Amino acid sequence: MHIDHVNIKATAELLEKVRDFHCQILGLETGPRPAFGDRGYWLYAGDQALIHLTECSADRATGSQGAFDHFALRVPELSPFIRRLQDADVEYHESLVPGTGLRQVFFRDPAGARVEIQGLVDTT
Repeated sequence: MHIDHVNIKATAELLEKVRDFHCQILGLETGPRPAFGDRGYWLYAGDQALIHLTECSADRATGSQGAFDHFALRVPELSPFIRRLQDADVEYHESLVPGTGLRQVFFRDPAGARVEIQGLVDTT
């Protein structure tokens, strides 16, 4: 079993901003999306649609409230992502996973969804 995708809801005013944020920061690309009845985007890493963005009304845009806390992606090198966050003036915080050698970097997208990028601690 593995995570197939994460769905993030955003208002019409935020939808493109959320798309652009994940493309810029995570290096994802907009790709094919089935003709659902609502607006949205599918963001791909290679041939895998990792993030599904769906437009919703303001009263249904809950950000990271409720049961959803965050989604996590593991990368071979954290440094490029940290540079992207810094270049985009995105606030983030880091922590170490005790006893694992993994470092976590947490930040929020424009819709309020919390994102974790994790990788091995740089030894250089």
